Formats: sequence, C-alpha cells, structure tokens
Amino acid sequence: MRRLTDRARKHPDQLFVLVVDEINRGNLAKIFGELYFLLEYRDEAIDLMYSSGDAEPFTLPRNVVIIGTMNTADRSIALVDTAMRRRFGFAALLPAQGPTKSVLRRWLTARKYPQRVADLHLALNAAIDDPGFQIGPSYFMRPAVRSDGGLAQVFRQRGYPVARGIFASVIAPWISKPDTALLLWRSA
Repeated sequence: MRRLTDRARKHPDQLFVLVVDEINRGNLAKIFGELYFLLEYRDEAIDLMYSSGDAEPFTLPRNVVIIGTMNTADRSIALVDTAMRRRFGFAALLPAQGPTKSVLRRWLTARKYPQRVADLHLALNAAIDDPGFQIGPSYFMRPAVRSDGGLAQVFRQRGYPVARGIFASVIAPWISKPDTALLLWRSA
C-alpha cells in the first residue's frame, strides 16, 4: 500500500485503484488496520503501527480508490460491520442488469463466438427469482467452454454447485445431457 500511495503522490493527475476481491471474507480490521481511519479522513496523517520509527506519517491521497467486491449470494455480507459500511459505497452489479447484463454477449462478439451461450445464460437467470442468486457471466467467459465437453464441464464444476439448491430442476437436463449442451453451443 505504501508503494501504491507513493506512486499516487508522484502522479496526482492519475487515478490509482486497489481492488480487494471478496472483501467481506477477510478480517477487515486486520486487512485495513489504520486505513479504517484514513478511508474517512483522507486529509489526516497517522503513524502506522508497523512502520519503522523514522517513517513519515502516512496519508491516503485522494487519487487512490479502493474497490471491494462481494458476492451477494454469500450471506456473510450481512456481517460487514458498520465502520466498513460508513467508509465504502455499495453498488450492485447484478447479472441481469446493466452494465453486467451485456458483458458476456460483448465478450462472445469480440471473439467471434456464437451467441448461444449468452442466450443460455439469460434463460438460466430468467428462471431464478432472486437477482442475488443469479449466475454471473464469468462462468461462461472461459476458453474451456468452447472445447469438447467444455460447456457441460463449466456447468458441473462451476454453475451447478452454486445453483443446485436454487434451480436444480432447470439445470438438471444440461448436466444429464452434456452432449446436448455442447451441440447447442456449436450449432449457433
């Protein structure tokens, strides 16, 4: 973090982004420590607990942005403490809404792949009532999906375990007939 903030200070006209994936799964007090304070009071300087005695007080430049991702289907999101809620804004990126809704279709188009998987993705998510449990596009944005048995494998290893309790009856035919799923994918 020190290196990132040092670079940010040298280039105040540029934006620096730190992404913490699945931020709600970690011990936020340990991850952020004194940064809890600096996230809210950027103009303040603090002495870091683990810096050497001759280090200058630490500040968080305004051109440093911290993004934390969370999986909304994960109920540990409810445990995100009040201190964190105060310091971060929350924006839902749901699979069936923009800008996420078109990500898979754009990815397929850019690679000149058929659109069948995007159609399948939309159909699967239409069968799920709770937007927080819908399947994101990244499951289908893998080169393995185009290989023999790849789509069925993605369903078995990624999509099905996540969605099994929510809509097993919808996805079961794809698991039991992987060749059908592959045929649909290749015939587009």
